[in-house]
Amino acid sequence: MFDARRVAGLAAAEGERFAADHPGSASHAVRLAAHWLNGVPMHWMRDWGTPFPLVVRAAQGAILTDVDGHHFTDFCLGDTGAMFGHSPPAVAGAIAAQAGRGLAVMLPDERAAAVGAGLAALFGLPFWQMTQTATDANRAVLRWARALTGRPRTLVFKGCYHGTVDDVMLRPGGVGAPFDARTSAIEVEFDDLAAVEAALRGGDVAALLCEPVMTNAGMVLPQPGLHEALRALTRRHETLLVVDETHTLSSGVGGHTRTHALEPDFLVCGKAIAGGFPCAVYGFSAQVEAGMQRVLASRAQMHGHTGMGTTLTANPLALAALAAALDTLHAQATYDPMLGAAAALDAALRALIDRRRLDWHVARVGARLEIGHGEAPRNGTQAAARMQTALDQVLHLYLMNRGFLLTPFHNMMLCSPVTTTGDVARLVAAIDACLGELA
Repeated sequence: MFDARRVAGLAAAEGERFAADHPGSASHAVRLAAHWLNGVPMHWMRDWGTPFPLVVRAAQGAILTDVDGHHFTDFCLGDTGAMFGHSPPAVAGAIAAQAGRGLAVMLPDERAAAVGAGLAALFGLPFWQMTQTATDANRAVLRWARALTGRPRTLVFKGCYHGTVDDVMLRPGGVGAPFDARTSAIEVEFDDLAAVEAALRGGDVAALLCEPVMTNAGMVLPQPGLHEALRALTRRHETLLVVDETHTLSSGVGGHTRTHALEPDFLVCGKAIAGGFPCAVYGFSAQVEAGMQRVLASRAQMHGHTGMGTTLTANPLALAALAAALDTLHAQATYDPMLGAAAALDAALRALIDRRRLDWHVARVGARLEIGHGEAPRNGTQAAARMQTALDQVLHLYLMNRGFLLTPFHNMMLCSPVTTTGDVARLVAAIDACLGELA
């Protein structure tokens, strides 16, 4: 569609522009490289395609400010962690108020009962546990699934990502894996129900772990009837169904599970659940909870020796953030402006694609959208085959140089409650301008 030489030329020009416009970040980059691997405190921060890291001074609402004083309209929003905007006032206030009242106590905070009731009302599952990340939550859920079923394996969809959980790390590129995950996990395509049933028929699968919509191989929407079929198959083969809502919380209040009346045995949610504060939760049915109690009762050791949980889990600061988020963010009044901005962005992107006659598509899950190349994929393999990394990177860099941030790993755009229709119009105009330079 676009000439590779023109893509490379624009990438070089935009890289030079970035370097010239960000002397403060360049200075920081020299000092960062002295002590941090790859010059950043977490190596994903180098995945933006910039000559050196963009160094942040502040983030508030839908605006991020760098050390050079540039302002960016943020459609990345911490790769969903700040889906409700950076530092939502109620959450920031709750954290500040709690900071002087204890950070780590290893006992339940006085708000814990209300938070549990709030989670049950939000997602429809009666029992809950907290962790610090969705990775921790998925790891704990899979341990429970094996303990409850006596089965060793997990079924996942090809191209999925559920955090750095070794048990299901089947994607290429993993560093220093402790074992071959093919011994603990089976992968099938997202649209292949026959393969799902064949895997479950073997009788050794403890859980099917899935996102309601695949979001880490590009966005792959489920085919009609998929979730109903998955629920029927897992019940028939006595396999636990685990729904990872970490990205699909954007679907609406209560995530995809509540919006589309899913019926998981376990539900996992991290990132945005507490307004961006490091926190995650996993919920489970009454039947699962009864099984957990039987497992715990059969053990001679103390509960703390289950191999799940960390000392700082469910600390008062996290409880404070989660309580504030449940009270103020997980509500229709919060989602209405998000969904409205996303609908406007969806329509504008589709109009742009039609006008420029591009072989692209737009996938949307509530407040979250992605641009994809070619026809909408049905599974992770198709999504991976249609990615155009060089083109995507130059688009991201071009937009960054004009004050817009998209998620670096793919073309994800997320609308927060404070994202405006003006922000949407300016973003689409900048995308159009980039395509014009490449045409």
